[in-house]
Amino acid sequence: MVRTDQSVSALSVQLLLAVAEQIKLPLLQIARTAELSQVRDTTADLDSIQTTADMAIKLLDSYLFGARLALESDYRLNIEPVSVAAVLYDTGQQLTAMAKLYGVELQLDIAGRFAPVLANRQGLQSAMTSLGYALIEALPSLNAQTLTLHLAVHNSRYGVVAGVYSDAEQLSVEALRQGRKLQGHIRQPLASISPSSGAGIFVADAILQAMSTELRPTRHHNLHGLGAVLRPTPQLQLV
Repeated sequence: MVRTDQSVSALSVQLLLAVAEQIKLPLLQIARTAELSQVRDTTADLDSIQTTADMAIKLLDSYLFGARLALESDYRLNIEPVSVAAVLYDTGQQLTAMAKLYGVELQLDIAGRFAPVLANRQGLQSAMTSLGYALIEALPSLNAQTLTLHLAVHNSRYGVVAGVYSDAEQLSVEALRQGRKLQGHIRQPLASISPSSGAGIFVADAILQAMSTELRPTRHHNLHGLGAVLRPTPQLQLV
């Protein structure tokens, strides 16, 4: 059954705008790279074309997943114990080629003891992948000291925190708050990044909200980033 309330209708429109914004960039990159390859009469750029196309497909999968959550009241999430470290490891594998294309180094910070969390594995990985793609694209414009993104997990008093971090200080509480005040527009939590990156962050947030959490500015050691607080499984909280 499809929801008809105004809030869900607005969210579906925002998701559609997010799709257009985020998919437009990789398609333009594919077209331009292919054109340059024809001019140069070379196949040297085929790896770049393949990487960009794969990114567009994965992002579209995330948006379709988010749209189902927004529009279908009977779309039931399979909530189960999930290893955050495993999800971030798989996310890193998906992001590696795109990070290399942008000259961004990825680092995994997933060592340690972390309780499984109650989540939908597909949803959590879709959200982290969408967030990762957005910040890979955004990082060169954020005045970061190094072009390095950290996929990290840590424990907090509120639960297990999973997120993407860098040394760029623009990932602030105020920026996220101002972005969420926008009505009828893609929520743009980082004013200094492109609309397509903002769209990726918006979609990640929408998916996480369907799992009763959300993106928020968090710190990981001395790094700044966006993450989600996830609830540990009740059984292991009692141990």
